[in-house]
Amino acid sequence: MRGWGLGSCGGWCARRGGKFQLPSRRSLTPFPGAPAYYQPPMPKTTSARPLRIDAVDVAGLRVLTRVDYNVPLDGDGVITDDRRIDASLPTVRSVIDRGGRLVLMSHLGRPAGTGREPRLSLRPAAMRLGEMLPGVDVRFVDDCVGPAVEAAVAALPSGAVLVLENLRFHAGEKQGDETFARGLARLGDVYCNDAFGTAHRAHASMLAVPTLMSGASHACGFLLDTELRYLAEAIDDAQTPFVAVLGGAKVSDKLGAIANLRDRVDSILVGGAMAYTFLRARGDGVGSSRIEPDMLETAAELLAGDGAGIVLPVDHVCGQSLAPGTPIKVTEGEIPAGWMGLDIGPATAARFAAAVRDARTVIWNGPMGVFEVPPFDAGTRIVAAGLAAATAAGATTIVGGGDSAAAIEAFGLEDQVSHVSTGGGASLRVLEGRTLPALDALDRAP
Repeated sequence: MRGWGLGSCGGWCARRGGKFQLPSRRSLTPFPGAPAYYQPPMPKTTSARPLRIDAVDVAGLRVLTRVDYNVPLDGDGVITDDRRIDASLPTVRSVIDRGGRLVLMSHLGRPAGTGREPRLSLRPAAMRLGEMLPGVDVRFVDDCVGPAVEAAVAALPSGAVLVLENLRFHAGEKQGDETFARGLARLGDVYCNDAFGTAHRAHASMLAVPTLMSGASHACGFLLDTELRYLAEAIDDAQTPFVAVLGGAKVSDKLGAIANLRDRVDSILVGGAMAYTFLRARGDGVGSSRIEPDMLETAAELLAGDGAGIVLPVDHVCGQSLAPGTPIKVTEGEIPAGWMGLDIGPATAARFAAAVRDARTVIWNGPMGVFEVPPFDAGTRIVAAGLAAATAAGATTIVGGGDSAAAIEAFGLEDQVSHVSTGGGASLRVLEGRTLPALDALDRAP
């Protein structure tokens, strides 16, 4: 890792004069929009790696830890996927097994920020955590700041856990509000961040709280450490062939990743709806496929520019709509009028899968088609199987969060790749080489 920029592209992808510009090399510390009280801390050592919580003496101390318990709930408020809670256990265990008093804070869903919303309470997450930690005293308090919360923290014994209520019930969390942050900062003697999924957000619990906890140790948890190790160091120290697989709907969403990766990888395999903007920019007919008209010029520049080769689909699985029973056909080359590309075709899928299987490092962010709707899942499924085969052959394979993670989990292959990121937006930001503001608040490892 070269530093908290996590790559060579230290700038923002910006729209200037109505046109997207490729990033420039410039510092983002302090980052745009940083609150007035934010002062980037000086590194305590020259190491670029953050201090991990197991290196901090926590015995008897209140360890205020930001986790990502933004888990899915069904209509009855029952957790349907507890992997994010499970992923926090190494950090939880490290603190309580060494006599720390662990205070966990997280958000869940998108509350209005005007008060408590019972359907988005973190109580079910606290209960599930207690089930995962038999014999451990796991408590819950129905707010995250204020006298009642401070009293609950004061009563917490060593080796016990207190889960705070949803941070986003307070508007100050997303606003990075200083007053709200001071209320949280009073709850800890040590700060720990284990929430990679929100590391790209300058929210109060991510940035303002550690900034305000002057004199305290600021560490990362095991999950955040693992994410940085795979996503950042795998890029900088990648074994070749190094292949990036990019998909999803919009070129604009992946522009920064393409700009940062194009001079690092051997090839960029492009699928999903974003491929049709590239194909149209090349002059190919794409029928009624989704494109971004304002990105055509930028796409043409990327195709004509130097750097790694951008590999586009040569055939497509097309439909006339996404409605059930829509006519479907495979087309090679151009897509005829009245049809839209909804998945890469079999020849492209085979070509992409072969490139992935032969690689030594693979980063995948974005599905190859509308994988939620068969038969338009085939291309994504074949590429996912290629990642699993590459992993079995010794390659390092990294799946970005969001739809890519959802896809590989839907196919039952999440345990057959090197790493599945827990953060879609954060992982994309790392691929773009952009700063993760929350990391500036962490101490460096000795």
